Amino acid sequence: MFEPTEQGKDLCIHTGVVLRGTNIREDEVHSLGTLNIVEYSFGKCIEWKLLEVSVVSENQDQDPEWSVVESHTRRTRTSSEGPDSLGKTRTVRILFSDLKSIRINHGGQQLIFMQRDGTIYVAFFQLLNADSFVNSLKGFIKFVKSKSDKNLYIVLDEYSNVLSKSFAELDLFQENTSSDYVWSFVRNLHNRPYETTLEAFSKLADVWLYKEPIKQPVEEAVADLLNRSLTTELSQKLGSTGSGEEYEVIEQPQVKIILTPRPPCPRGAPLSQDQWDNCKDQYGRITNPDVIREIIFRGGIIPSLRYEVWKFLLNYYPWNSTFTERIELRKIKTDEYYRMKLQWKSISVEQENRFTDFRDRKSLIEKDVNRTDRNHPYYSGENNPHLSQLYDILMTYVMYNFDLGYVQGMSDLLSPILCLMDNEVDAFWSFVGFMNKVSSNFEMDQAGMKSQLCQLHNLLNVTEPHLAQYLNRHESGNMFFCFRWLLVLFKREFNAIDIIKLWEILWTDLPCKNFHLLICAAILDTEKNILMENKYGFTEILKHVNDLSLHIELPWTLSKAEGIYHQLMAAAPKLPDNVRVIIGLEPLNKSSMSSDSEEDNSDSSRDQSTSANRSGNSRKNSISSDNIKLGNNEVSFERGINMSYM
Repeated sequence: MFEPTEQGKDLCIHTGVVLRGTNIREDEVHSLGTLNIVEYSFGKCIEWKLLEVSVVSENQDQDPEWSVVESHTRRTRTSSEGPDSLGKTRTVRILFSDLKSIRINHGGQQLIFMQRDGTIYVAFFQLLNADSFVNSLKGFIKFVKSKSDKNLYIVLDEYSNVLSKSFAELDLFQENTSSDYVWSFVRNLHNRPYETTLEAFSKLADVWLYKEPIKQPVEEAVADLLNRSLTTELSQKLGSTGSGEEYEVIEQPQVKIILTPRPPCPRGAPLSQDQWDNCKDQYGRITNPDVIREIIFRGGIIPSLRYEVWKFLLNYYPWNSTFTERIELRKIKTDEYYRMKLQWKSISVEQENRFTDFRDRKSLIEKDVNRTDRNHPYYSGENNPHLSQLYDILMTYVMYNFDLGYVQGMSDLLSPILCLMDNEVDAFWSFVGFMNKVSSNFEMDQAGMKSQLCQLHNLLNVTEPHLAQYLNRHESGNMFFCFRWLLVLFKREFNAIDIIKLWEILWTDLPCKNFHLLICAAILDTEKNILMENKYGFTEILKHVNDLSLHIELPWTLSKAEGIYHQLMAAAPKLPDNVRVIIGLEPLNKSSMSSDSEEDNSDSSRDQSTSANRSGNSRKNSISSDNIKLGNNEVSFERGINMSYM
């Protein structure tokens, strides 16, 4: 963001706005300011300027998106404090030329700005609503409402404005100048210039030269024919993949599965103390763990019960163990933990110098611990004893599972567990149980991650086929932009309150073990219009998805993911085996499932390699990490993930 030397002219001012975005410093996240439309000699822009620091409601269990921001002020900056008293970045500027689309959320209390490079800014309105600012924008910038999302507005660029004006002057479409007719033509002309031009002129020739007179006005007839002609590609089955310098045709799925309407799936209340006690017999055994899992899946667990219930979900304690057995088991586990801890503690400096693998893992853990959740009160400050516990647990895990050792990202999984357990031994064995569920994410060959990314794409082919095709055409069919979601199971995407609720829901393995993939599909379903209508490419998609961090609504996403599951189950007899397996069903063709899976992976690898070759330098520029490589006929990921990406 550059700083203009001239003084801009304020055209419109809206007060009481909190702004969040990738360029906002952490100490400014809760800052109250004004959202202005400002004119400079180089063009108009949207500017957010800091006014004061406000306290925002921390009750994110009820509303993780902060749809209502409390206006209690704890500090107001005076003019004597100067612009740098709270940091250097006091103004956020979005040029009109960089603005791609805007979206209104939460009944008009939240406004999301999306730039052409994928950057996202989220504005929370305290005093007014987002609609008032959108109405102000109408006088300065041209945009149209999305056909598929009533809350999404697409900003028209200069080319689109000129083309729209040209159509209007021709009076070809009458009242539909800026509606579906024009933009269907524009969209298809961009994607298929040669075919679109020939088809359009062919239809026009049919109307003007060869057809009998028709009753409806000729302009409407031409518009209707043109629109139908240029949108047939969305419903036609095309041939094999072909590409040229100007346009590319992507093969669509051979069998289109029609899913039933998505059913509503309301969330339930969390597991209560009474429910938990009623499921125990007189000896402490959990008599009906399936009922407990169902309740947890519906609504999570009340905070006071998590310390106990998590141990069952993470296989620290067996469900059928008695009170006495659990006491004895904890003693055994405590002794075992400290024996393993003593093993690495007793390694001398001389031994360490001759133990390269151990030394490398120790160094990596030290680096990661110092940057894991340091903004959380439990880990903040210098010489925090909880950081030492985090370090000790990870080092002990290296001795517990030396074949796997330590990989970047594991500290993210341990951090919430230690924070909740507040006990080194309990946190270690709970972490072991968690790692047993997700250890394939961290293996050397990354087969587990590649398999999940492939499964996610197969899932989208059924649930969102147009999005899957769009991603293929824009070098994103490998689903690499979802890598962080899967690696640390959404740890970076949700706040501290939501992530522990999400994890305990996933640990139930309901309604299927791959429910996390359905959550990915649900998030992408929410974002598909933004990705497709903004015409985002690989770099913009990756940036947009990363910027979703802390902006995803957990209850709505869980409900949508469960709805997708029920849609798939209703279509179970028609589903391909690779999708049936994802949702926990037996393959219909068991004999060929294994070979088909290998062939699918091979085909996926070839597609990914082709995509990687086409992307070339653009991908190298978008990903600075040397730990992420594309090539060798597949997308391969090294064990270490650059923390700037994480």
